[in-house]
Amino acid sequence: MQARMKNPPMIISEAMKAIQSLNAAIHNGAVSESTLHLVHLRASQINGCSACVESGALYAKKAGESDDRLFAVAAWRDSPHFTDAERAALALTEAITRLSDREDPIPDIIWDEATRHFDETALAALILSVATINLFNRLNVTTRQVAGSWV
Repeated sequence: MQARMKNPPMIISEAMKAIQSLNAAIHNGAVSESTLHLVHLRASQINGCSACVESGALYAKKAGESDDRLFAVAAWRDSPHFTDAERAALALTEAITRLSDREDPIPDIIWDEATRHFDETALAALILSVATINLFNRLNVTTRQVAGSWV
């Protein structure tokens, strides 16, 4: 596989600065780094972004995430490896990532469970994180970024 072109933010450096600034704001401590890694991996799996799945798993592993949890992210509903808060974050991640898959994209049951575990600041960080991950997934898939090429 060969990339169609460089990743757009690598071409338009002001876009990369804006994305990096957004990422810095998201990683302000409102949501645990572990949860942010899990949602990154799950959104990237859904979107079929091999570059983001690989980088997400590697960064999570480097941050201390276990293989058991990383392997189980795709089947988080049936896995004993996640807390209720992580499950709420993963459910919200899937709903945000799959907006067109249902008539009510973010049903109250998913939203209400997320609000049980996250305050407004944490919810804002989580939503912004999922949106940013989806942005990177779409950039990478569109331009066919090769897994491992970001290293």
